[in-house]
Amino acid sequence: MALVTHASTESGPPPAVPCILVVFGATGDLTKRKLIPALYNLLKGGLLPKEFAVIGLGTTDIDTDEFRRRISTEISAFATAPLEPEAWNWLAERIYYVPGDFTTSAPYERLQPVLAEADRKHGTQGNYLFYLATIPKLFCKIVELLGAANLTQQENGRWRRVIVEKPFGSDLNSARALNRDIRKILDENQIYRIDHYLGKETVQNLLVFRFSNGIFEPIWNRRYIDHVQITVAETVGVEERGRYYEEAGALRDMVANHIFQLIALTAMEPPGSFDADAVRDEKVKLLRAIQPMTPEDILSRSIRGQYGAGLIDGQSVRGYRLEPKVSENSSTETFIALKVAIDNWRWAEVPFYIRTGKRMPRHATEITVQFKRAPFQLFRRTEVDRLHSNQLVIRIQPDEGISLEFGAKIPGSSLRIGTVAMDFEYTKYFGNKPSTGYETMLYEAMQGDLTLFNRFDGVETSWAMLTPILDLWKALPPRSFPNYPAGTWGPPESQALIERDGRHWRIIK
Repeated sequence: MALVTHASTESGPPPAVPCILVVFGATGDLTKRKLIPALYNLLKGGLLPKEFAVIGLGTTDIDTDEFRRRISTEISAFATAPLEPEAWNWLAERIYYVPGDFTTSAPYERLQPVLAEADRKHGTQGNYLFYLATIPKLFCKIVELLGAANLTQQENGRWRRVIVEKPFGSDLNSARALNRDIRKILDENQIYRIDHYLGKETVQNLLVFRFSNGIFEPIWNRRYIDHVQITVAETVGVEERGRYYEEAGALRDMVANHIFQLIALTAMEPPGSFDADAVRDEKVKLLRAIQPMTPEDILSRSIRGQYGAGLIDGQSVRGYRLEPKVSENSSTETFIALKVAIDNWRWAEVPFYIRTGKRMPRHATEITVQFKRAPFQLFRRTEVDRLHSNQLVIRIQPDEGISLEFGAKIPGSSLRIGTVAMDFEYTKYFGNKPSTGYETMLYEAMQGDLTLFNRFDGVETSWAMLTPILDLWKALPPRSFPNYPAGTWGPPESQALIERDGRHWRIIK
């Protein structure tokens, strides 16, 4: 039996169409940690076409043979499943390398004959998917030079697409400028603004869960739901990303893309179909319904924090200001909590509480839908002293799944109620499929499906909501940083944000 397979099962999706993946930033961490392992997983899953090649561009002055040697060494450390030599060799033989400075025309000139040779040798039919795995300030320049080299023109059935990594802008003005400049060269349907969170199975399942189950959609509204919590917690610090994080902070790094996408998928109206624009229209409509914050709202409904020294899993860790490439007086936030209001018929007066931070006690991303309590009148003359709310918890990582908590009678002669849970775990039902989180996004881009990628108006709408917060924070630097020890759930003000409404953050175990 051959180890390399390109044919999918009858019930599964077909392999992607023939193409070349061109990666700018091929010697960087994203390529070796995520992209190459993701391509290997697509190959093993029968989703990579036989007519395929990878061309990496990097500033390191090496040749294709050396690049293949490095990638072949690194894949052992970052693969999500044991490597099968025949499969890996098949992929490695289709990897090429072009060195050069991305801000000059030279590497684009050297790229063209390599593309032509790969087309001829591997039958990739002139379809090119460019992946910008670089620092954001290079995005516009790379697209401009691709256009100047006539590598973005689509003709005779050949397509050209560009995947742009986050962050897409740093505020509303920069996002608008980036969109404007890139769209001078590319049509909107050529631009794939990636958020790898949308490649996670549970995130994609949100729409299926909501709109394919008749028991949930009728109660997915303000009449039955008390509030929604979204938590994205990391146990790690900034590690070696201090320079980037000093410019970004938690709001730009996590809220502007990941968390706002989770809000949109949780709260959007049913699209007319699963066509890309139908889904993205509803997401943008929801984002536009988020209530803008006045300066007074920002002061009362947003909390920022920065971790100090503390304990993670019993081990001492240093504070943010002692991390590499971080200012000793840094005012960058590593934690944020927000109370978000959505001004539409479905969600009026249903608050969305969001929090995200580094150096938290648990690594977890989850959405908690808290339903309203049932009336207590029936239980007034029983031993039941209170009724608990039903909770629906959608776990996005690390253990993907969905659980529903509800009350049940505890066995015995008296009437007592206990909370029980129906729990679904992806790995138990569907197996543990190797994944880096990028497989789906790469496959969909190869197939030309924009559903999971951000549209320009969605990006700008998100920044329009967050830019006033950034502006106010810039005008009023924090005075109390660091204000939470590593290994805790953020500053005390985060608890107060939700508790003054008579609610509590869900305890994540």
